[in-house]
Amino acid sequence: MPATSKAQQKAAGAALAAKRGDEPKSKLKGASKRMEVSMTETQLEEFAHTRRKGLPDKKD
Repeated sequence: MPATSKAQQKAAGAALAAKRGDEPKSKLKGASKRMEVSMTETQLEEFAHTRRKGLPDKKD
């Protein structure tokens, strides 16, 4: 399932980096913190690799 907004895509990218160990988990906050705990690495990859062109800044 692809991300539905730029903010969601960005949060998924941050969560994915923390899950892989590239960034410390302590730097996460808000949605990215919840995503890191509740989603698998594969799901995060799908969200993070969504093309940003045409996406709204935030989901309504």
